[in-house]
Parts: sequence; C-alpha cells; structure tokens
Amino acid sequence: MSDFGTYLAMQLFTGLQSTILLFVGCALVGNALAIPVALARLSPSRWLRYPAIGFVLAFRGTPLLVQLYLVYFGVGQILSEIPSVRYSPVWPLFRSAYTYAVFALSLNTAAYCSEIWRGALLGGPSGQSEAGRSLGLSKRQILRLILLPQAFRLALPAIGGQNILLLKGTALTATITLFELMGAANLVRAQTFRVYEPLLAAAFAYFMLAIVITSGFKFVERRLPAYS
Repeated sequence: MSDFGTYLAMQLFTGLQSTILLFVGCALVGNALAIPVALARLSPSRWLRYPAIGFVLAFRGTPLLVQLYLVYFGVGQILSEIPSVRYSPVWPLFRSAYTYAVFALSLNTAAYCSEIWRGALLGGPSGQSEAGRSLGLSKRQILRLILLPQAFRLALPAIGGQNILLLKGTALTATITLFELMGAANLVRAQTFRVYEPLLAAAFAYFMLAIVITSGFKFVERRLPAYS
C-alpha cells in the first residue's frame, strides 16, 4: 500500500470509530425518546399533546444542518456565558462537539421516529384495548403488554429506514468540527489535494455501515411474530 493509501486508511479508521460511536449514541437516545413523544401526541391532555406537536413540527420542519448550528453555536454560546456552568466540573463536556451533535441528532431522530410510532400505535388491530380492559388490565398493562409489542412489529421497517437516515446525517457533524468519516475525508482532501479517493472511500464506508444496520433490522424483523 502506498503512503497515501496508508495515511487515508488511518484517518478514515479514526473517523469511522467516531461515526459509529456517534450513531450508536444518537440511535439509543433518539429512539428511546420517540416513544414518550408519540404517547404524548396521542394523549387526551392538551398540556402533553400540544408541546409534543410543536416539538415534532419544529424538528421535522427545519433542516438538520440548521438544528446542528443552533445547538452548537447557540446553546454552546449561552452555556458559556453562565458562570455556574462555565466553572463547573462538567464544563469540558459542554465544550465537546460530540455532546452537541448527539443532542441535535437525537432530538431530530426522536421527532421523526415518534411519528412512526404514533402511526404504528394507531394502525394496530382494532379491539385490542377493549379486549385488554375486559380482562381487567390497567391502561399501563394494555400499553406494555398489548399495544407496544404489536406497534413495534409494525414500526420496525420504518424505524430501520429512519436510522439509516440518521447514519447519513452524522456526516453533517463535520461542519461543527467533529472528526468523523466525512471530517476525516475532508482532512485528507485538504492536505493532499486528492478529491476522489478520500470521498469515495468515505462513501464506501457509509454504504457498508448502512448494509450492516439494514441487515440487523431485517434479522430482528424475521424473528418477530406476525400479528393479524
């Protein structure tokens, strides 16, 4: 392997680790937040439903890049001007681009996935809640034992697709100084003035990660029971 190939591989491998770490963190937080947001959207209480609607509209109706900038430059600037935060032991955490990237991407993912969950909860077999109540189950038991398992089966394919979009969205974090795959490719391109090799190598790495994620979701989907 040439010196350029070795250098490119080393930089992309470092960026790949950051991309995987970022994706896993955002996927865990974003998908976990999506269910409470979906339940709030379906709540009869306006105090829960209206804020959830506003949250979903805000994050689905604005570009992800704008959200990243607002969080990184806006929230970061506000926090830096609060003495109790600036001189606290956790301040290094708020100086990290990774923290703001996880925050923005997780909220974006939660907004999109919450609508998938809402549709899955509404699209399940009719009469399930009534059947649960006739068995003496509480609302929480009906939700946990009947509605959510069936909704998970319905939502899984779309959730998988949304997580692929999350993976591709991580490339935008290079614009806020996070050194991930796209950041590594840009660094090699700027230092060597070779455009195609680093970008094609980064694209191939994203493609392989997408294949792995898709295969994982299909593996889970094949092992879930079908509901009729």
